[in-house]
Amino acid sequence: MLTRDRLGAFVAVLFGTAVVTLTLSLLASAKPRVPERFDAVAVAARGPGVTTPADPFPEVRPWSSAEATAMAARLAALPGVTAAVPDRSFYAQPVLAGRPATTRQAQGWASSALAPDRLIAGRPAGAAREMVIPRAWGVPIGDTVTVLTAAGPAPWTVTGLITAERLYVSDATASAFAPGVRLIGLTGHPDPGQVRRAVPEATVLHGSALGDLEPRADARTRWIGMQVLTAMTALSAFACIFVIASTFALTVHQRRREFGLLRATGATPAQVRRTVLREAVFVGAIAGLVGTLLGMLTAPTIGGVLIDAGFEPETFSVGVHLWPLLAGLLAGPVISVAGSLVAARRASRIGPLAALRQAAVEDRPMTRARWVVGLLFAAAGVAAGVATLATDDLSDLATVALLGVMALIVAATVLAPAAVPWIVRVLLRPARGPIGTVIRESALTGARRTASTAAPVLLTVAFAVFIAGNVQTSSAAYANHRAEAADAGTVLIPDGTPGLTDAVAAGAPLPTNLYLNDTVVAAAGLDPDAPIAADQARLLTAPDATVLTRGRAAQLQLGLGDSFEVTFLDGVQQSLRVVGIATDGTVPAEVLLDRATVREHDPSALVTALPLSTGASPAAVIGARAVDVGTYAREVGTEEDRLVWIFTLLLIGVSVGYGALAVANTLFMATGRRAPDYRLLRLAGATPRQVLLAVAGESALVVAIGAVLGGGAAIVAVWGATAGLRSQTGATLPLTVPWPTAAVAVAVCLVLALAASVLPARAGLRRIDPPRESS
Repeated sequence: MLTRDRLGAFVAVLFGTAVVTLTLSLLASAKPRVPERFDAVAVAARGPGVTTPADPFPEVRPWSSAEATAMAARLAALPGVTAAVPDRSFYAQPVLAGRPATTRQAQGWASSALAPDRLIAGRPAGAAREMVIPRAWGVPIGDTVTVLTAAGPAPWTVTGLITAERLYVSDATASAFAPGVRLIGLTGHPDPGQVRRAVPEATVLHGSALGDLEPRADARTRWIGMQVLTAMTALSAFACIFVIASTFALTVHQRRREFGLLRATGATPAQVRRTVLREAVFVGAIAGLVGTLLGMLTAPTIGGVLIDAGFEPETFSVGVHLWPLLAGLLAGPVISVAGSLVAARRASRIGPLAALRQAAVEDRPMTRARWVVGLLFAAAGVAAGVATLATDDLSDLATVALLGVMALIVAATVLAPAAVPWIVRVLLRPARGPIGTVIRESALTGARRTASTAAPVLLTVAFAVFIAGNVQTSSAAYANHRAEAADAGTVLIPDGTPGLTDAVAAGAPLPTNLYLNDTVVAAAGLDPDAPIAADQARLLTAPDATVLTRGRAAQLQLGLGDSFEVTFLDGVQQSLRVVGIATDGTVPAEVLLDRATVREHDPSALVTALPLSTGASPAAVIGARAVDVGTYAREVGTEEDRLVWIFTLLLIGVSVGYGALAVANTLFMATGRRAPDYRLLRLAGATPRQVLLAVAGESALVVAIGAVLGGGAAIVAVWGATAGLRSQTGATLPLTVPWPTAAVAVAVCLVLALAASVLPARAGLRRIDPPRESS
């Protein structure tokens, strides 16, 4: 049977297991899906994989058009192959009702066989500026539609209609516009082994491996979702173990006489310890079962929320998998036992004389071991804050900062009994009268009990303040960095498009990628004839001339006059000659080329933004708009900032929700054991109203203690993260404390604490003072 003491642990484990099962189910379901436009592909020959430090999902190295055509001819001759189609894709974005459409890519008509897509009206595109479009766009055959390409807007004629949301052009047009070929799709029933032997230079995909053909944007979105789910799993597991530990600590403290009786009747310390652990296993097993079922049932709903928020692609769907189910069932007892180990050890050290004690005064709220553990974790938290200064990677900084706040939370919890008397005396120094005295002395005589009760509040406030403060600081840091990098009063930015075309940004640096063997290198094309040309641009007087950053030159061991081989995005290999070396951070990319060379090899390259001279006011164009530098700094990372804030809200929701639940549980348990104290207050002359005021005051004091300790731990952790960001960005950043978030977290804890303590106390008083019957 679940007593009041066990019920608090049961609820904590239940929700912790539910979150773990939920997130593991979502992780197990987060697998790549074959895009619809490759539904007819049986085997795919894809370009060689590459790596890059800047992007975990780089596009594979392309083949040139000639190489792809030759490979497709060899593959088409294999037994079982119906068609071997080089997939040529490029940037093309129609303009519908005056706004750029969501479709941003076009393929040659030959690629329609890979879907397969069939015409429902008209004919295939056969000439330049002809296209086949979806019927849903409502444009009849023969009409024209403005289409944005890297060269700018131009009218294209509709020759055919299909049902799918895809855009097809003539194969000749696709060959001219597509920068290279990364995929050859095979239809029919080819043998993958024969395909590998026919094209050993390709990566051959078939079966479930065809999921790797999903767009890199979807893969990146799925990866972001994985980070969100992993963080939620880690945070919920930490919070669960933390809350279980504080719950069992409170349980052991309240059951000292019970354990003392066991010791008095001959029970050994080992037997008492096993008793606590058996209870933990029992509670964890039942809670784990219920929590696992709850997590499995809520997973599809949360999966839909992740899709709507942008953390998973539209193809994401939640299924039932065995290993998350088993992990959830196992997590219940494991988390429960892990959280109760310290409490079990403390219970085993209770002596037989504890059964005879009536006083609630704690002799030693802080033991030597507790001091050592608390100070070690405090040192680890401070060390993590200092370590953020040494890292130059954003993800590493976030990880170190999170580990730091976890260590500080543990330290604050372990050392809380020593801090409780000081905080109580400061907060209740002006308190007068019997109610204030009772509240103050109850907290002082039960410092360990007060600290255990305040632990969930500490956890809730610490995580809420740290997460919100860290995100606000990082957002401000990178917005300032973008504004400084713009170095202009007005900036031309994309408006519903992935970048700016040559029609509006002909002289701007043109970003592209180069392939050095299996490594992707960021490059940019500079225009030496631009009105304001950089010194490096004037050196780029030949198609094979290049300027390297000092760091890249050192990595490649190259100097002035040396040459090296690269592969462009159209798959063409070329030797480049070093004509200049630039200081790191002063140029837009690691490798600089002539802009005309970049455009020749990358017909789909787009400019990210164009700083304008002071007072410039460009004419309105489709797909671009001029904003001031402050707006640019805010809007360039709008989508990333939106995802970061949703991520923040999810983490705060998990931590605050879990912590608030633990606050209610803990105070509900603590209040249930205080019936004798309430009886004594009544016998001493206190009215029921005064008793309830004392209960409410104790609960408010507990929330205040937890808020002070948790807020202090979080501020130290945010300071470390802020110092690391200052070191990374070189910007002057103030320490940001999210007071509104802290106020909401404290208010939620206070409301739940009052409800969980006053209501049970009121019910207990009714049992103590039953209504008198009228004579």
